[in-house]
Amino acid sequence: QVQLVESGGGLVQPGGSLTLSCAASGNIFRPNVMSWYRQALGKERELVATISSGGGTNYGEFVKGRFTISRDNAKNTVYLRMNSLKPEDTAVYYCNLVGVAMNYWGKGTLVTVSS
Repeated sequence: QVQLVESGGGLVQPGGSLTLSCAASGNIFRPNVMSWYRQALGKERELVATISSGGGTNYGEFVKGRFTISRDNAKNTVYLRMNSLKPEDTAVYYCNLVGVAMNYWGKGTLVTVSS
């Protein structure tokens, strides 16, 4: 069994920055892909960014250079650095881990961008 625990969410002003973390524990095998998704109130969950265990990354179109995903394989932790935050970035951010016979989700961390 694998557990994912997100942290780092909170209230930030427009234009501000925030770094989210997601720590995975349990039987984790590589290769795998760790991702951040988000879901705003009344909207569908959407992909924010992904990173493979080899370091390859992919971003949602709306990110436009504002966010950076990274990971520490030794710690089984993935990070999401978010800069130039906008009110429309307000959402619950979820961590996801996908691998061979694995697909796990964290419970999410709320990010609120507001003045």
